[in-house]
Amino acid sequence: MPDYKYEVFGLLAGAGSLPVEFMRKAGDNGIKETAVLGFKGHTPDEVREKATYYQEIGFGQLGKGIKFFTSHGVKHLVLLGWVQPKLTISNLKMDIRMMMLAAKTKDRRADNVIRALISEGAKDGLTVMDNTLFLSHILVEDKILTRRAPTRRQLDDISLGKQIALAIGGLDVGQTAIVNKHAVIAVEAMEGTDNCIKRAGTIAKGCTIVKMAKPEQDFRFDVPCIGPRTIESMLEASASVLAVEAGKTYILEREKTIEMADRHKMVIIGVDR
Repeated sequence: MPDYKYEVFGLLAGAGSLPVEFMRKAGDNGIKETAVLGFKGHTPDEVREKATYYQEIGFGQLGKGIKFFTSHGVKHLVLLGWVQPKLTISNLKMDIRMMMLAAKTKDRRADNVIRALISEGAKDGLTVMDNTLFLSHILVEDKILTRRAPTRRQLDDISLGKQIALAIGGLDVGQTAIVNKHAVIAVEAMEGTDNCIKRAGTIAKGCTIVKMAKPEQDFRFDVPCIGPRTIESMLEASASVLAVEAGKTYILEREKTIEMADRHKMVIIGVDR
């Protein structure tokens, strides 16, 4: 890991608990000062309050964002939190630098757009880091997290689910496969994990959900996550088991998530590839 302890560290902060957790642990990671770029209606108040320097920008203001970081001496930063899926490069109010980048970016899939943004920032000396380096304490371990363990049949479903999830991940389609009695019930696409789980629940009850990092997962901006909302979706779908890739999946609100799963006699397990 590079020595960033004597520089102002950058954070591009969307919505959700991940940027909050990063700011809470910044000191433990040797970060003394932070320059945070936020988005109106997205960035949590706690992030803004804890930042040494803070500024809000529009989603298409690439030049303004880069200038903010470089003016505070930022060399390393992380990207954390989500933004509305509809905010793609095709419908942003863009500044000149963003327009120039958009003209060169032919592949408009989300991952490729973000990689293009990262490459543009690198021209000004900005390095986006793997954010799991700073949030390793919320990664799922390779073990059973709940009181209940999977049955032999459920372990077989997990094995099949891993194969399917890695296959669709390799195609950059999604991260989640849902299996029941060794039959594939649903795979995740643009609708996201929660909606995929709910859709599976309309087809079969007692399903096993398997979520794996993509073979080419870019941990600078996209780390698989589970949390209370995942359990709520499972409950709505009458799903029984949640298996996620250990060491590559965040568990948000860990105690609450596990307590909810235990209360509804579900299984959460971290698995290796």
